[in-house]
Amino acid sequence: MPRGANLPVIAAFNETVLLDAIRRSEAGLSRVELVGATGLSAQTVTNVSRRLLAQGLIREAGSRPVDGPGKPRTILQLEPTGSYALGVHLDPTVITCVLLDLESTVVEHTHRQSPVSGDAAETMALAAEAVAELLERSGVDRERVSGIGVAAPGPIDAGTGVMVSPPLVPGWSGLHLRDELTAATGLPTLIAKDVTAAAVAERWRDPAGASGNFAFVYYGTGVGVGLVLANEVYTGASQNAGDVGHAIVDPGGALCPCGRRGCYGESVRPGQLVLQGIRDGVLAAPDGSGDGGDLDVEAVDELFTALTAAASDGDVAAGRILDRSIANTSLYLTNLSGLLDIDRVVFGGPSWARVEARYLERLPLRLAADDMGILTHPVTVASSAVGDDVAAVGAACLVLDRAFSPRSTLA
Repeated sequence: MPRGANLPVIAAFNETVLLDAIRRSEAGLSRVELVGATGLSAQTVTNVSRRLLAQGLIREAGSRPVDGPGKPRTILQLEPTGSYALGVHLDPTVITCVLLDLESTVVEHTHRQSPVSGDAAETMALAAEAVAELLERSGVDRERVSGIGVAAPGPIDAGTGVMVSPPLVPGWSGLHLRDELTAATGLPTLIAKDVTAAAVAERWRDPAGASGNFAFVYYGTGVGVGLVLANEVYTGASQNAGDVGHAIVDPGGALCPCGRRGCYGESVRPGQLVLQGIRDGVLAAPDGSGDGGDLDVEAVDELFTALTAAASDGDVAAGRILDRSIANTSLYLTNLSGLLDIDRVVFGGPSWARVEARYLERLPLRLAADDMGILTHPVTVASSAVGDDVAAVGAACLVLDRAFSPRSTLA
Protein backbone atom coordinates (compact mmCIF):
# COMPACT_ATOMS: atom_id res chain seq x y z
CA MET A 1 0.00 0.00 0.00
CA PRO A 2 1.41 3.48 -0.86
CA ARG A 3 2.51 5.47 2.17
CA GLY A 4 1.16 8.93 2.74
CA ALA A 5 3.28 11.97 3.44
CA ASN A 6 2.45 14.54 6.09
CA LEU A 7 2.29 18.25 5.29
CA PRO A 8 5.77 19.15 6.66
CA VAL A 9 7.33 16.48 4.43
CA ILE A 10 5.41 17.74 1.41
CA ALA A 11 6.52 21.30 2.15
CA ALA A 12 10.17 20.21 2.41
CA PHE A 13 9.81 18.19 -0.79
CA ASN A 14 8.47 21.18 -2.70
CA GLU A 15 11.38 23.28 -1.47
CA THR A 16 13.88 20.78 -2.83
CA VAL A 17 11.97 20.55 -6.12
CA LEU A 18 12.35 24.31 -6.60
CA LEU A 19 15.98 24.31 -5.48
CA ASP A 20 16.80 21.49 -7.89
CA ALA A 21 15.13 23.27 -10.80
CA ILE A 22 16.97 26.51 -10.06
CA ARG A 23 20.29 24.69 -9.70
CA ARG A 24 19.88 23.04 -13.10
CA SER A 25 19.33 26.40 -14.78
CA GLU A 26 22.59 28.26 -15.18
CA ALA A 27 20.95 31.67 -15.57
CA GLY A 28 18.20 31.14 -12.99
CA LEU A 29 14.42 30.94 -13.44
CA SER A 30 11.47 33.24 -12.88
CA ARG A 31 8.52 32.13 -10.80
CA VAL A 32 6.47 31.67 -13.97
CA GLU A 33 9.20 29.50 -15.46
CA LEU A 34 9.37 27.48 -12.23
CA VAL A 35 5.67 26.70 -12.55
CA GLY A 36 6.34 25.18 -15.96
CA ALA A 37 9.55 23.42 -14.88
CA THR A 38 8.16 21.83 -11.70
CA GLY A 39 4.44 21.33 -12.33
CA LEU A 40 3.66 23.11 -9.06
CA SER A 41 0.91 25.68 -8.92
CA ALA A 42 1.69 29.39 -9.13
CA GLN A 43 0.60 29.88 -5.53
CA THR A 44 2.81 27.02 -4.31
CA VAL A 45 5.81 28.40 -6.19
CA THR A 46 5.20 31.83 -4.66
CA ASN A 47 4.92 30.43 -1.14
CA VAL A 48 7.91 28.09 -1.46
CA SER A 49 10.16 30.70 -3.03
CA ARG A 50 9.29 33.08 -0.20
CA ARG A 51 10.43 30.48 2.34
CA LEU A 52 13.64 29.77 0.42
CA LEU A 53 14.43 33.47 0.24
CA ALA A 54 13.89 33.78 3.99
CA GLN A 55 16.22 30.82 4.60
CA GLY A 56 18.91 32.45 2.47
CA LEU A 57 19.06 29.53 0.02
CA ILE A 58 18.02 31.54 -3.05
CA ARG A 59 18.25 35.19 -4.08
CA GLU A 60 16.52 37.55 -6.46
CA ALA A 61 18.99 38.32 -9.22
CA GLY A 62 17.62 41.06 -11.41
CA SER A 63 14.85 40.73 -13.93
CA ARG A 64 14.28 39.44 -17.43
CA PRO A 65 12.00 41.15 -20.00
CA VAL A 66 9.06 39.18 -21.33
CA ASP A 67 7.97 38.79 -24.92
CA GLY A 68 5.09 41.17 -25.46
CA PRO A 69 3.36 43.32 -22.85
CA GLY A 70 3.88 42.75 -19.14
CA LYS A 71 6.33 43.50 -16.39
CA PRO A 72 9.82 42.00 -16.46
CA ARG A 73 10.06 38.77 -14.45
CA THR A 74 12.26 38.56 -11.38
CA ILE A 75 14.92 35.86 -11.69
CA LEU A 76 15.66 33.48 -8.83
CA GLN A 77 19.12 31.95 -8.45
CA LEU A 78 20.87 29.88 -5.82
CA GLU A 79 22.50 31.85 -3.03
CA PRO A 80 26.00 30.31 -2.90
CA THR A 81 26.49 31.17 0.79
CA GLY A 82 23.16 29.63 1.78
CA SER A 83 24.70 26.28 2.64
CA TYR A 84 28.06 24.53 2.55
CA ALA A 85 29.35 20.97 2.54
CA LEU A 86 32.72 19.43 3.32
CA GLY A 87 34.24 16.64 1.26
CA VAL A 88 37.09 14.42 2.41
CA HIS A 89 38.88 11.95 0.17
CA LEU A 90 40.97 9.29 1.86
CA ASP A 91 43.49 7.86 -0.59
CA PRO A 92 46.44 5.75 0.61
CA THR A 93 48.72 8.47 -0.79
CA VAL A 94 46.94 11.73 0.03
CA ILE A 95 44.11 13.08 2.18
CA THR A 96 42.14 15.78 0.37
CA CYS A 97 39.60 18.07 2.01
CA VAL A 98 37.39 20.61 0.23
CA LEU A 99 34.68 23.05 1.29
CA LEU A 100 31.90 23.62 -1.27
CA ASP A 101 29.21 26.28 -1.35
CA LEU A 102 25.65 25.64 -2.52
CA GLU A 103 26.66 26.08 -6.16
CA SER A 104 29.29 23.33 -5.65
CA THR A 105 32.12 25.83 -6.04
CA VAL A 106 35.25 24.96 -4.08
CA VAL A 107 35.67 27.70 -1.48
CA GLU A 108 38.70 26.21 0.30
CA HIS A 109 40.80 23.09 -0.06
CA THR A 110 43.78 21.46 1.55
CA HIS A 111 45.88 18.31 1.25
CA ARG A 112 47.66 16.14 3.77
CA GLN A 113 50.16 13.37 3.08
CA SER A 114 48.59 10.10 4.16
CA PRO A 115 50.48 8.25 6.89
CA VAL A 116 53.05 5.99 5.27
CA SER A 117 52.11 3.32 7.81
CA GLY A 118 48.47 3.41 6.72
CA ASP A 119 47.48 3.67 10.39
CA ALA A 120 43.71 4.24 10.65
CA ALA A 121 43.81 6.34 13.85
CA GLU A 122 46.48 8.65 12.44
CA THR A 123 44.52 8.97 9.20
CA MET A 124 41.37 9.97 11.11
CA ALA A 125 43.30 12.54 13.11
CA LEU A 126 44.71 14.12 9.95
CA ALA A 127 41.27 14.21 8.32
CA ALA A 128 39.72 15.90 11.36
CA GLU A 129 42.60 18.39 11.43
CA ALA A 130 42.01 19.22 7.75
CA VAL A 131 38.30 19.81 8.39
CA ALA A 132 39.03 22.15 11.32
CA GLU A 133 41.58 24.06 9.26
CA LEU A 134 39.18 24.64 6.37
CA LEU A 135 36.38 25.87 8.60
CA GLU A 136 38.67 28.26 10.43
CA ARG A 137 40.32 29.55 7.26
CA SER A 138 37.02 30.08 5.43
CA GLY A 139 35.23 31.81 8.28
CA VAL A 140 32.05 29.91 7.37
CA ASP A 141 29.48 29.58 10.15
CA ARG A 142 29.32 25.91 11.18
CA GLU A 143 25.55 26.19 11.34
CA ARG A 144 25.53 26.60 7.57
CA VAL A 145 27.56 23.43 6.98
CA SER A 146 25.22 20.57 6.05
CA GLY A 147 27.78 17.88 6.84
CA ILE A 148 30.82 15.94 5.69
CA GLY A 149 31.00 13.46 2.84
CA VAL A 150 33.90 11.00 2.83
CA ALA A 151 35.13 9.26 -0.30
CA ALA A 152 37.02 6.11 0.62
CA PRO A 153 38.45 3.09 -1.18
CA GLY A 154 35.98 0.22 -1.18
CA PRO A 155 34.47 -1.95 -0.25
CA ILE A 156 32.37 -0.12 2.33
CA ASP A 157 29.28 -0.84 4.40
CA ALA A 158 27.33 2.28 3.49
CA GLY A 159 24.62 1.54 6.05
CA THR A 160 26.93 1.41 9.06
CA GLY A 161 29.69 3.64 7.72
CA VAL A 162 32.33 0.93 8.23
CA MET A 163 35.27 0.05 5.99
CA VAL A 164 35.23 -3.56 4.78
CA SER A 165 38.70 -4.96 4.07
CA PRO A 166 39.97 -2.43 1.49
CA PRO A 167 42.76 -4.32 -0.32
CA LEU A 168 45.13 -1.35 -0.72
CA VAL A 169 44.86 -0.32 2.95
CA PRO A 170 44.21 -3.48 4.98
CA GLY A 171 44.81 -1.57 8.22
CA TRP A 172 41.53 0.28 7.69
CA SER A 173 39.42 -2.88 7.78
CA GLY A 174 36.64 -2.54 10.34
CA LEU A 175 37.22 1.20 10.75
CA HIS A 176 33.99 2.94 11.86
CA LEU A 177 34.78 5.82 9.56
CA ARG A 178 31.45 7.63 9.67
CA ASP A 179 31.01 7.54 13.43
CA GLU A 180 34.62 8.42 14.22
CA LEU A 181 34.69 11.46 11.96
CA THR A 182 31.32 12.61 13.27
CA ALA A 183 32.64 12.35 16.82
CA ALA A 184 35.87 14.15 15.94
CA THR A 185 34.23 17.06 14.09
CA GLY A 186 30.72 17.34 15.51
CA LEU A 187 29.30 17.30 11.98
CA PRO A 188 27.04 14.62 10.45
CA THR A 189 29.03 12.39 8.12
CA LEU A 190 28.24 10.04 5.26
CA ILE A 191 30.62 7.79 3.35
CA ALA A 192 30.73 6.65 -0.25
CA LYS A 193 33.06 4.65 -2.41
CA ASP A 194 35.62 6.94 -4.03
CA VAL A 195 34.68 6.01 -7.60
CA THR A 196 31.01 6.69 -6.86
CA ALA A 197 31.88 10.09 -5.42
CA ALA A 198 33.94 10.93 -8.51
CA ALA A 199 31.02 10.10 -10.82
CA VAL A 200 28.71 12.20 -8.62
CA ALA A 201 31.05 15.19 -8.96
CA GLU A 202 31.02 15.00 -12.75
CA ARG A 203 27.23 14.67 -12.82
CA TRP A 204 26.62 17.45 -10.27
CA ARG A 205 28.96 19.89 -12.03
CA ASP A 206 27.31 19.18 -15.40
CA PRO A 207 23.59 18.79 -14.65
CA ALA A 208 22.59 19.23 -18.28
CA GLY A 209 24.84 16.28 -19.05
CA ALA A 210 27.46 15.97 -21.76
CA SER A 211 26.44 12.32 -21.71
CA GLY A 212 23.81 10.44 -19.77
CA ASN A 213 25.78 7.20 -20.04
CA PHE A 214 29.45 7.40 -19.13
CA ALA A 215 32.15 5.75 -17.09
CA PHE A 216 34.45 7.63 -14.75
CA VAL A 217 37.82 5.89 -14.48
CA TYR A 218 39.34 6.82 -11.15
CA TYR A 219 43.12 6.54 -11.29
CA GLY A 220 44.80 6.83 -7.91
CA THR A 221 46.74 4.31 -5.85
CA GLY A 222 44.47 1.77 -7.52
CA VAL A 223 41.90 1.95 -10.29
CA GLY A 224 38.11 1.84 -10.16
CA VAL A 225 35.16 2.83 -12.30
CA GLY A 226 32.15 4.97 -11.41
CA LEU A 227 29.13 4.64 -13.68
CA VAL A 228 26.40 7.02 -14.81
CA LEU A 229 23.66 5.12 -16.62
CA ALA A 230 20.50 6.73 -17.98
CA ASN A 231 21.50 9.98 -16.25
CA GLU A 232 21.77 8.34 -12.82
CA VAL A 233 24.88 7.47 -10.81
CA TYR A 234 24.84 3.69 -10.47
CA THR A 235 25.89 2.39 -7.05
CA GLY A 236 24.70 -1.23 -7.08
CA ALA A 237 22.94 -3.33 -4.46
CA SER A 238 25.43 -2.54 -1.68
CA GLN A 239 26.76 0.79 -3.04
CA ASN A 240 30.02 -0.92 -3.97
CA ALA A 241 29.71 -0.92 -7.76
CA GLY A 242 32.88 -0.11 -9.65
CA ASP A 243 35.37 -2.77 -8.54
CA VAL A 244 36.88 -3.47 -11.94
CA GLY A 245 40.20 -4.78 -10.72
CA HIS A 246 39.73 -8.45 -11.54
CA ALA A 247 38.51 -8.27 -15.12
CA ILE A 248 41.20 -10.15 -17.09
CA VAL A 249 42.71 -8.09 -19.91
CA ASP A 250 46.28 -9.43 -20.14
CA PRO A 251 46.51 -13.20 -19.50
CA GLY A 252 50.30 -13.13 -19.65
CA GLY A 253 50.59 -10.11 -17.41
CA ALA A 254 51.41 -9.49 -13.77
CA LEU A 255 50.33 -11.89 -11.06
CA CYS A 256 47.42 -10.42 -9.10
CA PRO A 257 46.95 -11.03 -5.35
CA CYS A 258 43.79 -12.92 -6.32
CA GLY A 259 46.02 -15.62 -7.83
CA ARG A 260 45.30 -14.94 -11.50
CA ARG A 261 47.37 -13.12 -14.10
CA GLY A 262 46.41 -10.09 -16.15
CA CYS A 263 43.71 -8.54 -13.96
CA TYR A 264 42.94 -5.02 -15.15
CA GLY A 265 43.56 -3.31 -11.81
CA GLU A 266 46.95 -4.92 -11.36
CA SER A 267 47.97 -4.23 -14.96
CA VAL A 268 47.53 -0.46 -14.72
CA ARG A 269 47.96 0.58 -11.08
CA PRO A 270 50.98 2.85 -10.50
CA GLY A 271 52.63 0.44 -8.07
CA GLN A 272 52.72 -2.35 -10.64
CA LEU A 273 53.97 -0.05 -13.40
CA VAL A 274 56.77 1.08 -11.07
CA LEU A 275 57.75 -2.54 -10.37
CA GLN A 276 57.86 -3.19 -14.12
CA GLY A 277 60.04 -0.12 -14.52
CA ILE A 278 62.48 -1.46 -11.93
CA ARG A 279 62.58 -4.90 -13.58
CA ASP A 280 63.19 -3.33 -16.99
CA GLY A 281 65.98 -1.11 -15.69
CA VAL A 282 64.10 2.13 -16.29
CA LEU A 283 63.97 2.90 -12.57
CA ALA A 284 66.43 2.25 -9.76
CA ALA A 285 64.95 0.60 -6.71
CA PRO A 286 65.51 2.59 -3.51
CA ASP A 287 68.23 1.21 -1.24
CA GLY A 288 67.06 -1.76 0.75
CA SER A 289 63.98 -2.46 -1.34
CA GLY A 290 65.49 -5.24 -3.45
CA ASP A 291 63.32 -5.66 -6.52
CA GLY A 292 60.94 -2.96 -5.32
CA GLY A 293 58.42 -5.33 -3.78
CA ASP A 294 58.58 -3.61 -0.40
CA LEU A 295 58.00 -0.05 -1.56
CA ASP A 296 55.74 2.13 0.57
CA VAL A 297 53.11 4.40 -0.96
CA GLU A 298 55.35 7.48 -0.82
CA ALA A 299 58.17 5.73 -2.70
CA VAL A 300 55.73 4.40 -5.30
CA ASP A 301 54.38 7.89 -5.86
CA GLU A 302 57.86 9.34 -6.40
CA LEU A 303 58.93 6.53 -8.72
CA PHE A 304 55.72 6.74 -10.71
CA THR A 305 56.46 10.41 -11.33
CA ALA A 306 59.95 9.43 -12.50
CA LEU A 307 58.56 6.71 -14.79
CA THR A 308 56.04 8.98 -16.48
CA ALA A 309 58.62 11.75 -16.85
CA ALA A 310 61.02 9.30 -18.53
CA ALA A 311 58.31 8.27 -20.97
CA SER A 312 57.56 11.92 -21.77
CA ASP A 313 61.28 12.48 -22.42
CA GLY A 314 61.33 9.71 -24.99
CA ASP A 315 62.59 6.73 -22.98
CA VAL A 316 61.42 3.80 -25.12
CA ALA A 317 61.24 1.25 -22.30
CA ALA A 318 59.26 3.59 -20.05
CA GLY A 319 56.93 4.44 -22.91
CA ARG A 320 56.39 0.75 -23.62
CA ILE A 321 55.24 0.19 -20.02
CA LEU A 322 52.68 2.99 -20.22
CA ASP A 323 51.52 1.94 -23.67
CA ARG A 324 50.81 -1.56 -22.42
CA SER A 325 48.63 -0.06 -19.70
CA ILE A 326 46.84 1.96 -22.39
CA ALA A 327 46.25 -1.18 -24.45
CA ASN A 328 44.83 -2.96 -21.40
CA THR A 329 42.61 0.02 -20.62
CA SER A 330 41.33 0.08 -24.19
CA LEU A 331 40.46 -3.61 -24.03
CA TYR A 332 38.62 -3.18 -20.75
CA LEU A 333 36.70 -0.08 -21.88
CA THR A 334 35.74 -1.65 -25.20
CA ASN A 335 34.14 -4.54 -23.36
CA LEU A 336 32.52 -2.20 -20.83
CA SER A 337 31.04 -0.05 -23.58
CA GLY A 338 29.75 -3.11 -25.37
CA LEU A 339 28.10 -4.31 -22.16
CA LEU A 340 26.60 -1.03 -20.92
CA ASP A 341 26.37 1.01 -24.13
CA ILE A 342 28.27 3.98 -22.72
CA ASP A 343 29.51 6.64 -25.14
CA ARG A 344 31.94 8.62 -22.97
CA VAL A 345 34.82 7.86 -20.62
CA VAL A 346 36.12 10.43 -18.13
CA PHE A 347 39.43 10.03 -16.31
CA GLY A 348 40.55 11.63 -13.07
CA GLY A 349 42.15 11.05 -9.70
CA PRO A 350 45.47 11.76 -7.97
CA SER A 351 47.62 9.78 -10.44
CA TRP A 352 45.87 10.80 -13.64
CA ALA A 353 47.72 14.06 -14.44
CA ARG A 354 51.02 12.22 -14.89
CA VAL A 355 49.70 9.95 -17.65
CA GLU A 356 47.04 12.29 -19.01
CA ALA A 357 48.83 13.56 -22.13
CA ARG A 358 49.87 10.09 -23.33
CA TYR A 359 46.49 8.50 -22.59
CA LEU A 360 44.50 11.27 -24.30
CA GLU A 361 46.74 11.01 -27.36
CA ARG A 362 46.72 7.23 -27.76
CA LEU A 363 43.68 5.75 -26.04
CA PRO A 364 41.06 7.30 -28.38
CA LEU A 365 42.92 5.89 -31.38
CA ARG A 366 42.88 2.39 -29.91
CA LEU A 367 39.19 2.66 -29.06
CA ALA A 368 38.39 3.94 -32.55
CA ALA A 369 40.27 1.01 -34.10
CA ASP A 370 37.98 -1.43 -32.20
CA ASP A 371 39.91 -4.50 -33.36
CA MET A 372 37.28 -6.83 -31.87
CA GLY A 373 34.37 -5.13 -33.63
CA ILE A 374 32.44 -4.67 -30.39
CA LEU A 375 31.56 -0.98 -30.42
CA THR A 376 28.34 0.18 -32.07
CA HIS A 377 29.16 3.89 -31.76
CA PRO A 378 32.16 6.16 -31.06
CA VAL A 379 33.37 6.45 -27.47
CA THR A 380 34.90 9.79 -26.50
CA VAL A 381 37.65 10.16 -23.89
CA ALA A 382 38.13 13.21 -21.66
CA SER A 383 39.76 14.38 -18.45
CA SER A 384 37.61 15.30 -15.48
CA ALA A 385 36.28 18.84 -15.57
CA VAL A 386 36.49 18.91 -11.77
CA GLY A 387 40.23 18.28 -11.42
CA ASP A 388 42.43 16.21 -9.14
CA ASP A 389 40.13 16.72 -6.13
CA VAL A 390 37.20 15.10 -7.93
CA ALA A 391 36.48 12.42 -5.30
CA ALA A 392 36.46 14.94 -2.42
CA VAL A 393 34.26 17.31 -4.44
CA GLY A 394 31.89 14.44 -5.21
CA ALA A 395 31.69 13.46 -1.55
CA ALA A 396 30.68 17.03 -0.68
CA CYS A 397 28.15 17.03 -3.53
CA LEU A 398 26.59 13.91 -1.98
CA VAL A 399 26.02 15.90 1.21
CA LEU A 400 24.34 18.71 -0.75
CA ASP A 401 22.31 16.13 -2.66
CA ARG A 402 21.15 14.45 0.55
CA ALA A 403 20.17 17.80 2.04
CA PHE A 404 18.48 19.29 -1.01
CA SER A 405 17.52 16.50 -3.43
CA PRO A 406 13.77 15.88 -3.92
CA ARG A 407 14.28 12.12 -3.84
CA SER A 408 16.29 12.27 -0.62
CA THR A 409 13.53 14.27 1.05
CA LEU A 410 10.95 11.54 0.50
CA ALA A 411 13.33 8.58 0.89
